[in-house]
Amino acid sequence: MFAALRQLFDNIDDYQLRIFSRNIMLEPQADRVRTLGEWEESWKKDNIGFHMDHVNPMLANNIDKVVNGRKGVRFFFPLCGKAVDMKWLADRGHSVVGVEICEKAVRQFFEENNMMYSEEAAGGVPGAKVFKNSEKSISLYQCDLYNFSSSVEGQFGAIWDRGSLVAINPQDREKYAALMISLMAKDCRYLVDNLLYNPTLYKGPPFFVPDEQLHSLFGHCCNIELLQSADALTDRTRKWGLDYLTENVHLLTPKS
Repeated sequence: MFAALRQLFDNIDDYQLRIFSRNIMLEPQADRVRTLGEWEESWKKDNIGFHMDHVNPMLANNIDKVVNGRKGVRFFFPLCGKAVDMKWLADRGHSVVGVEICEKAVRQFFEENNMMYSEEAAGGVPGAKVFKNSEKSISLYQCDLYNFSSSVEGQFGAIWDRGSLVAINPQDREKYAALMISLMAKDCRYLVDNLLYNPTLYKGPPFFVPDEQLHSLFGHCCNIELLQSADALTDRTRKWGLDYLTENVHLLTPKS
């Protein structure tokens, strides 16, 4: 048996071995599903430990590489919640479009930041609403992310994906990547955050997303650069049973 396994590994190249190893690591969470209703229930109960009440350091540390000297960049925030990053970017002269399933989160964003907002039906997205603050040029769509498309708001010059890729159900990642790619303008700079940990110890979310899967999902059309890596293990995440947690942030840019 061991001789057969040795022969098997001798006959596969490094790339195939990495894919094999990645698939083994992804297996514990492969069938994990969290419904939209469960996310809304988390907001209803204020069970939102993923929310930061300050600007995300990964964004603040790398904002110059995302903006890349441009003014008035249009940012897209998938699964935006009530991220204070949105106001921070708007205060710097950029515009923001976000998508969030929970209406409570959207209203709290504007109310907690003392911002007036309008509310109307969202054209092109059946059953959805859009909440807007014209002064800061922030528009937040309350709808299923997969009902949103470039036909609604066009394409974007930047995407900040802090807690979206790691929150969607693992089986939806290819569909998610296709949507993000469709929303990228030719000059888009997509900042994406992923988490590395032992997925046999915690079922997620946030889910384990290895760097290799980023390349698998986006590498055919995007250049991918690791900008920053940090130890993200905290008292809260230790309670999940984790013994290590690494947070990586990558910059994705369309290949010419």
